[in-house]
Amino acid sequence: MMKLRTQLLFCVFFLVIIAFSASKITCQEVEDEKEFTYVLGSENGPEKWGEIHPEWAACKSGEMQSPIDLLNERVAIGTHLGKLKRSYKPTNTTILNRGHDIMLRWVGGAGTIQINNTEYELKQCHWHSPSEHTFNGKRFALELHMVHESADKKVAVVGVTYTIGRPDTFLSELMEHIGPIVFTDNDERDVGVLDPRHIKMGSRKYYRYVGSLTIPPCTENVVWTMVQKESKTNSRPVQPIKKHSVHLYRPMDGGSN
Repeated sequence: MMKLRTQLLFCVFFLVIIAFSASKITCQEVEDEKEFTYVLGSENGPEKWGEIHPEWAACKSGEMQSPIDLLNERVAIGTHLGKLKRSYKPTNTTILNRGHDIMLRWVGGAGTIQINNTEYELKQCHWHSPSEHTFNGKRFALELHMVHESADKKVAVVGVTYTIGRPDTFLSELMEHIGPIVFTDNDERDVGVLDPRHIKMGSRKYYRYVGSLTIPPCTENVVWTMVQKESKTNSRPVQPIKKHSVHLYRPMDGGSN
């Protein structure tokens, strides 16, 4: 169990991300990995995603693709963004190996997060290994994305990064459920009640920029909010900086939650 926990933590990264669409667009990620891979240079690898289907064209031609490197030199400091407002609650969940990631689905309403006076309900979370975003070129072990949706179908994604160290509370709750599905495909199983409040953010500081989904269809106009805590992979390579503008929210008192 300790070995499995270490392997999972090695595939976890330590940043928090919130993403929401700026307009009414379809932001659903592809759930079937059969048509794409993360293997650079392969016929259906990241460089080829935009050629596989017309609706995936943004993966190749998009001007605001994610992930990116969060380089301090391009970040503007600001307190106008405001602190993150989370109102989560325990609810039933299921777990599924989608092939390209492990997904935990929240069933029955797990609460919301509020961004710009809009509430987004928590729907599911999944993991990418190693981290997709980098900080000043540094990549971490694993990235958790918490996917939310508003009443008018806008999407918000909260991602959390982890470092290897002390057992994580939330991951520890999942260990017994992850093991049995490692070698399954599209076999969704009941987990029971889990509390998303056990997912620790670690800091009130966060980065924000407009980007895209990180897997096909690579939909753009997604606003990312990323909180930095201080193999076989399933992370998209860092994308070129084109029209991205990155802002850092830093509370005036410098405290942490």
